[in-house]
Amino acid sequence: MTTSGTGDAAARRAAIVRADKACVWHPYTPMQRYLDEVDPLVIDRAAGARLFDVDGRSYLDANSSWWVALLGHNHPRLVAALRAQAGKLCHTSLAGVTHEGAARLAEELVAVAPPGLEKVFFSDDGSTAVEVAIKLAVQLWFNEGRPARKRFVALDGAFHGETLGATSLGGVEVFRRPFAGVVLDCVHVPTPGGARGGDGHAAAFDALAEVVRRGADEIAAVVLEPRVQGAAGMLVYDAEYLRRTRALCDDHDVLLIIDEVFTGYGRTGPMWACEAAGARPDLLCTAKGFCGGVLPMAATLASRRVFDAFLGAPDRAFYYGHSFCGNPLGAAVAREVLAIYRDEDILARAAPKARRIADAFEALCDLPSVVRPRSIGMIGAVDLAATASYLGGAGWRVYEEARRRGAYLRPLGDTVYVAPPLTIPDADLEELLAIVRASIAAVVGA
Repeated sequence: MTTSGTGDAAARRAAIVRADKACVWHPYTPMQRYLDEVDPLVIDRAAGARLFDVDGRSYLDANSSWWVALLGHNHPRLVAALRAQAGKLCHTSLAGVTHEGAARLAEELVAVAPPGLEKVFFSDDGSTAVEVAIKLAVQLWFNEGRPARKRFVALDGAFHGETLGATSLGGVEVFRRPFAGVVLDCVHVPTPGGARGGDGHAAAFDALAEVVRRGADEIAAVVLEPRVQGAAGMLVYDAEYLRRTRALCDDHDVLLIIDEVFTGYGRTGPMWACEAAGARPDLLCTAKGFCGGVLPMAATLASRRVFDAFLGAPDRAFYYGHSFCGNPLGAAVAREVLAIYRDEDILARAAPKARRIADAFEALCDLPSVVRPRSIGMIGAVDLAATASYLGGAGWRVYEEARRRGAYLRPLGDTVYVAPPLTIPDADLEELLAIVRASIAAVVGA
């Protein structure tokens, strides 16, 4: 970690914080505490796995800046692709017209998608990718003459985004409670991770199966985060649950929506988390790593069965879209992301890093109060309380310790986790894991 300590830098920082606290409403932030107590990081630039603040300090980015920078920050090929496209075409509508970037991106995305997904609907971010899937599911059944099928099934602790439809699926109570009276009808079933990442997938599946069997005539879709529930506290569950859910949906003619916004693009190991289960979705949502953390863009991939339900008379069409659907800048960057994955063998090169994360988080259990170590791919997590809570403070004390040591380690309440870029250099990864251990030890009194 380096510092500049110049008077000019200090004055610049003070001016930024002053403007920020006067005008900015931050996401996922208790603003009274922020205004009264928080001295925020003021990020100036980023490169690779590191963020740099206006004072010149360096911080390892332990969560890929909310899980988006899977290839690290400012990958030179992505920056070059953005610059090249900006000189030619920044934007055009995709409503009844097309451009090469959107067409080629859709073609390339289908080529790497799970089998059976043949059509791509572009949108802006993970929430809207899920919103698209929800609306497609409801309208499919309407078009097919079964309008009663408009309920959804999701997991306790689920998180699928921030639009009102996506909020309906959410199972994190503090996120959903204020909107409970206006959201879509969604039945929540037990998480297959057990209470906090255990092996209770069999009992959880039985509960899901009972809900689907009893209510299939009213259910539009089952919606899952595959293999790991992120916002719930990085709850990891067995691939068998996904396999059995796919079969259950087939048996009762219910759609399966897989939300790969967090898990896709190699975060859990394979390109798509559902690949490990061979669970082919009817609709798949992708964002975050999709554009390498450069631009907000997303996609919802659909099966031929879903697409065909919208063909025919004009009133069967999907009348939905966003001004920036298929934006040429985003398409150029997203295509380059896929090229980098191919050319730089990203998934294979991440595998030994994932094993190192797993070993490091398992070893944290020798510290007091550290429980339930878990990992999958480039994710590692532990809880600092027997009953961990999103509103708990233990993780935030670790955050402060890690910040002093040179890491940005945003927790999920009492859950401390890492989800660094898949490309994090080995030396940076070792430094990050050492900071995680030292910061937790400082908090729990080891």
